[in-house]
Amino acid sequence: MRVEVDSRATALAELTDVAHRDEVARAQQRLRIEQLEARCVEELGMEPRSLVEEYGPHRGVPVAPTGIGPDTGERTGSDDEAAPHEVPYVRAEQEKRLRTAERALALLGRVNPLALEEFAALEERHRFLTEQLADLKKSRADLLEIVREIDERVEQVFAEAFRDTAEQFDLVFPRLFPGGEGRLVLTDPDDLLTTGIEVEARPAGKKVKRLSLLSGGERSLTAVAILVAIFKARPSPFYVMDEVEAALDDANLGRLLVLFRELQEDSQLIVVTHQKRTMEIADALYGVTMRGDGVTTVISQRMREDEPVPADR
Repeated sequence: MRVEVDSRATALAELTDVAHRDEVARAQQRLRIEQLEARCVEELGMEPRSLVEEYGPHRGVPVAPTGIGPDTGERTGSDDEAAPHEVPYVRAEQEKRLRTAERALALLGRVNPLALEEFAALEERHRFLTEQLADLKKSRADLLEIVREIDERVEQVFAEAFRDTAEQFDLVFPRLFPGGEGRLVLTDPDDLLTTGIEVEARPAGKKVKRLSLLSGGERSLTAVAILVAIFKARPSPFYVMDEVEAALDDANLGRLLVLFRELQEDSQLIVVTHQKRTMEIADALYGVTMRGDGVTTVISQRMREDEPVPADR
C-alpha cells in the first residue's frame, strides 16, 4: 500500500512539474505573441489579424521575376520574363530569402536621417551652379559672337587699307626710284588677322628685292615710299616726320620734295630737318638757337608772307 502511495505521489509530482513547465511555456508564448503584436503595430502599422489575412502562410508568396537581379534590382530579361508570379509559402525558403534580404540591407549601411535635408541643399546648390553655368555659356557665346564680328570688321578694314596702300606704293615707288619696281605682299593672305607684310623693292638696274641687300639710302627711301603710300591711301590733316631725308642724296631728295609738295595741297607737314632744300619749300621755319648769354631761345620765320595761310592749316 505504501509503495503504491509513493508511486502515485511521484507521478503527481511529475505531472505537477510538467504542468508548471507548460504554464511557463504558455506564458512565454503569450508574451512573445504580445511582443509580436506590438511590433506589428509599431513597425508595420497593421493589426495582427489584418497582417495574417493579407500575408499569412495560406497566401501565395510573390517572387521577384527571373529577369530582375536579386541584388541590383535591374531588369536583365525580356518583358515576358519580368511578369510577377506567386509561389506557395514554404517556411525554409522564405527564411532563406529573409537572410538574403537582411544581408543586402546590411550592405546599404546605416540610414542617414539628414539625407533628405542634405539632398535638398545639394539640389539647390546644383540648381544654382547649373544656372550659373548656363549664364557663363551664354556670355561666352555672346563674347565669341562679338569677337567674330570684330574680327570680320578688322579683316575688312585691313583688307581695304592694305589694298589702297599697296596701290599707292606701286605708284609712289617708281617716282622715288625711276625705272624701279616695288610692291607690298602679304605673308599669309588666307589669314588677315595674323598675316605679315613683306616689302619687295627692286631699284633700277638691280635684281635684288630684299631690303637687307639695299644700301642705307635706298632703305630709307623705300621706308619713305611706304609712308607716303600710307599718307595717300588714308589722308590725315597733318603729318609729323623727323629727318626722313637725312640719308638721301640731292637727286633722291628732289624727288621726295616733289611728293611733299603734293601732300601740302591737302595736309599740313611738320618736318624736323637739317636739309636746306627742305627748308626752302616750307611756309614757316621754327628753330632753337643759343644766345650769347648761353640761354636757348626759339625763333620763327615766315617764308612766304605774300601767301596767306588757310584757316584750316
